[in-house]
Amino acid sequence: MSDRSIPSVEPNPGLVHTAIQAITQHIRSEGLQPGDLLPSEAAMTRQLNVSRTIVREAFRSLSAMRLIDMSAGRRASVAKLDTGAMSMVIEHGITTQQISVQQVYDVRRTIEIRTVALAAMRRSDQEAEAIASSARSMRESYKSADLVMQHDIAFHEQIAAASHNPVFALIVTAFSGVTRRTWVIGWKTRSSDEEQLRMIKGHEDIAAAILKGDPRLAAEHMAEHFDKSVKALIDAGIA
Repeated sequence: MSDRSIPSVEPNPGLVHTAIQAITQHIRSEGLQPGDLLPSEAAMTRQLNVSRTIVREAFRSLSAMRLIDMSAGRRASVAKLDTGAMSMVIEHGITTQQISVQQVYDVRRTIEIRTVALAAMRRSDQEAEAIASSARSMRESYKSADLVMQHDIAFHEQIAAASHNPVFALIVTAFSGVTRRTWVIGWKTRSSDEEQLRMIKGHEDIAAAILKGDPRLAAEHMAEHFDKSVKALIDAGIA
């Protein structure tokens, strides 16, 4: 008997792609919502007339893209919107120098100017207070860079949520990974308390414009905020 191991057979990429398309088409045609169960691997194997290995790989790929949820002993289900995949793509682009931090901030500036204008028009009283609270917390904890960063990220995500457009919320939240990589560097370029508090004042001005319900003023303050943030990154040599 030969002691050579039998090589494993890799799933055919073309068949896996076809299976992925069939599964996503099933979600659309059946009108499935987050949490709804998908057919079992066995059922999809029979339906597509492919091996179970192909279907399993298709499920794994969709899970990696955060389009379905999988857990041991349970059937796969439709996933809720998740920023993980988008965030990883953006961070991978920066890590591999296919995109720059400045390019990301340019896109963020464009998106968040629109987002903050919508938030000024659509926010609830509770949302406006949450945004203002995050700005206040930045000032109260400005001696701790890590705390200021956490409140800053929450501030922008709360504005995106207050726009009442889930696409904006999804995109802005996906940028948070890049923000965590660059924020402290930009903060350190503001070497004095006065400069740091001036940056925080910019957030308070944005929050006040949202509370006032003035989309034009909110957008102006957001544009100014991003222009200063990009300058701080350029000064640090990383944009």
